[in-house]
Amino acid sequence: MTQLDDLSAYLVAGRVSSSAPEGQRTETEVRTVPQGIADGEEAERLGFRNVFLSERWNLKEAAVVLAAVGARTERVGLATGLVSPGRRHVLHMAAFGATMHAAFGPRFILGLGRGDSAHLRHEGLRTAGFDGICDYVDILRRLWRGEKVSYDGPAGRYEGIKLGDVYDGPAPQVWYGTFGMPRAAAAVARAFDGVILPPMMTPEATSGSVARLRKACEQINRDPASLRVVQCVVTAPDLGDEETRTLAHARAVTYLQAQQYGDALTAVNGWDPGPMHRLRTALEEVRQQAGDELVDTAFHRRELLEPARLVPDSWMDDSCAFGSASDCVTALGSYRDAGADEVATYGSTPGQNAALARLWAETKEPAISSV
Repeated sequence: MTQLDDLSAYLVAGRVSSSAPEGQRTETEVRTVPQGIADGEEAERLGFRNVFLSERWNLKEAAVVLAAVGARTERVGLATGLVSPGRRHVLHMAAFGATMHAAFGPRFILGLGRGDSAHLRHEGLRTAGFDGICDYVDILRRLWRGEKVSYDGPAGRYEGIKLGDVYDGPAPQVWYGTFGMPRAAAAVARAFDGVILPPMMTPEATSGSVARLRKACEQINRDPASLRVVQCVVTAPDLGDEETRTLAHARAVTYLQAQQYGDALTAVNGWDPGPMHRLRTALEEVRQQAGDELVDTAFHRRELLEPARLVPDSWMDDSCAFGSASDCVTALGSYRDAGADEVATYGSTPGQNAALARLWAETKEPAISSV
């Protein structure tokens, strides 16, 4: 088996179902939790460095799914991508990380994100500011070291909390999901081990984010090389047009419709916001009928192919990896050239990226090892 040092994979990106429907037309039209767990096994077999799982409070509770993958694998890194600090008490989050390491060895990565305010507001929760997130991470690290922590500040109020029993080994790394704008870059440099840049950023946007992150590290005398940057990229190697558009354009609908996220995505890419505003207008009646603030929680991607026609093809061509496996390798290489230390395939399954992974290994021989 060839272990890739700079290629990882997301598992079951987006919504999942409890069962696959009859007459499913494509492999990724609907994915189930057991399929996602099997995908984690396949990712290890194919040599991927890490697997990432984005948490949803329905059928994708991160600790359960990642633990199942961990129980069936031996090497691949197990990463959340992402969970919100607002959704877990700091003791709960610390116990999650410590237990993952105790059960499966030191290969867990805690990927955090601020969370979408629309989701959290309806749950009675709130997004944290950057000071609160940085303090939250500091408390996690202190708990993992076995310290008793008393704290009163933007991350909450705690009196003498501790884990008691701790993992005897390295603590989990903590990464942050962000577009890498200046304030977020400063927080990352201060508190985090790595960065997860979201899908549908162009290589030029990646280059700009990496530059801001490196500058932020330098401003506090931190070695920029100590911060690992992974760029998520939607890949559709040798896939048909319908599946490709479902993975890319329909997924983009869910990103662009969300106020904060869509605005940030268009801004970081330098895209004209006009198509995004037209898309939001077209979705408003559908969204109201669904009774949900976000189409991402009301519809599966396959149900969004019609509004996805409003997403410019040029946006997807510039920010995703389409065509043959070789074409996709070339596209992913542009993100490594832009400064990303690692690329994570997104949307398609590890198995669908098998030929891509083999070609990637051939073109990245200095960065691979035989296991």
